[in-house]
Amino acid sequence: MSAQPELGPTVSNPVIPGFHPDPSVCRVGDDYYLACSSFEYFPGIPVFHSRDLVHWTQIGNALERPSQLRLPREMPSSAGIYAPTLRHHDGRFWLIVTNVGDGGNLLFSATDPAGPWSDPVRLPGVPGIDPDLAWDEDGTCWVTVAGVSQVRLDLATGETVGEVERTWSGTPGAQAPEAPHLYRIGDYWYLLIAEGGTERGHAVAIARGLTPTGPFEACPANPILTHRGTHRPIQNTGHADLVQAPDGSWCLVLLGVRPGGGTPGWHVLGRETFLAPVEWVDGWLVVGELTPELPAPAWPLHPVPAEPARDEFDGAELHPRWISVRERSHHLCTTKERSGWLTLRAVGASPDENDVVFVGRRQQHLSCRARTLTDPAEGRGGLTVRLDEEHHYEIEAGAGEVRVYARIGPLRTEVAAHQVPAGPVVLGVDITETPPREARSGPDELSFGFEAADGSFTVLAALTGRYLSTEVAGGFTGRVIGMYAAEGTVHFDRFDYEPLAAS
Repeated sequence: MSAQPELGPTVSNPVIPGFHPDPSVCRVGDDYYLACSSFEYFPGIPVFHSRDLVHWTQIGNALERPSQLRLPREMPSSAGIYAPTLRHHDGRFWLIVTNVGDGGNLLFSATDPAGPWSDPVRLPGVPGIDPDLAWDEDGTCWVTVAGVSQVRLDLATGETVGEVERTWSGTPGAQAPEAPHLYRIGDYWYLLIAEGGTERGHAVAIARGLTPTGPFEACPANPILTHRGTHRPIQNTGHADLVQAPDGSWCLVLLGVRPGGGTPGWHVLGRETFLAPVEWVDGWLVVGELTPELPAPAWPLHPVPAEPARDEFDGAELHPRWISVRERSHHLCTTKERSGWLTLRAVGASPDENDVVFVGRRQQHLSCRARTLTDPAEGRGGLTVRLDEEHHYEIEAGAGEVRVYARIGPLRTEVAAHQVPAGPVVLGVDITETPPREARSGPDELSFGFEAADGSFTVLAALTGRYLSTEVAGGFTGRVIGMYAAEGTVHFDRFDYEPLAAS
């Protein structure tokens, strides 16, 4: 038997795991900045920094003030902030995005991508969703939107110039041409789009022309990237953005999912940000293999410190990783009332409600553990794993009891209950990925329980994760794990999150 070839060094893909869809990237010198969609969560549009396209650190959220981001209480989940494009031009960062449900397309700018970002310039003349920004040689700014159509834009006023014109819209017959990005590279303008819908048929296609408005010639090898009809572990590949590395090579950042379990496969973390190498061949992009382990790039890597497993809530403000549903009032959510504790005051009576007071972080690992020390002496609340108002599991403490609830579509049920001593209690969930052993096996199992004084963990209920998946719930988001108040005031002393080894 011949020896297997020895593999060189690799890096892990996704490069930004968890619910981080629709990535848009720009390079400024040796630094890269990336922004993602955030939908119904506040603050909105997480912004990341990297020195190597592989290791990313969240440096803020672009939309962190109510004046920048309105998400009405009646707005459904998976509406809100769609598909930002992040660009750097003339010494300034520009971000264009759609707020579905309030305001349509909006433009923001900043001198520092970590913020603060400006209040929005509203763009009533820019139709549709997924807006892109590109500048030609004379400084004209072009906005291209899903569909695909283009219009010129005055950045200072937000006014459009001229008529909206249709342009190349991808493969004839392919659904949902979207996520357009326009680039000037060499002699051509390249128009990169997604098509096929954001589910298993998702794909990336490209065309080129001599002017920003075309006419565009489609690449004969389109789609240049798709995993449809395959058993590859990364699926739903699309919504790509192109960036050049310091050594002159090129890469795509794009979204994809990692389905788990048996047929049909359930993805639970949402659409994540992946990296794919590309080459130019005869004036066209050729995308390299997109795998969970990529060959390490040729340029120097700059690893970043691992995120701490514990958040002590010692700061005056929450870390930018923490997000809430639609809004976050300082009166209802604060670290300033009790030193070293996060205090939540209830409005909605459970995570079923659009106005639940909730603070969470994205689940980023297929197997992980979360714990929080909860003091419900003045109310009732706990720890929830949320996909939306109709799909979530939680463990809740109050009145000397701990209860586990499951909400699946129109059904809400109490799964387990247990009396606990008076005083603060550590609530927790262990999420364990399950390998696809049989056709109906779910993607993972969620075990909810509490810790005793000796640190032992008592499991009250173990629930299948398939019902907290996009394939069941629909929508565009992924799981968020966090703390909520259901009645009165609830205090949380700490929150631990750490990955677990896969089973």
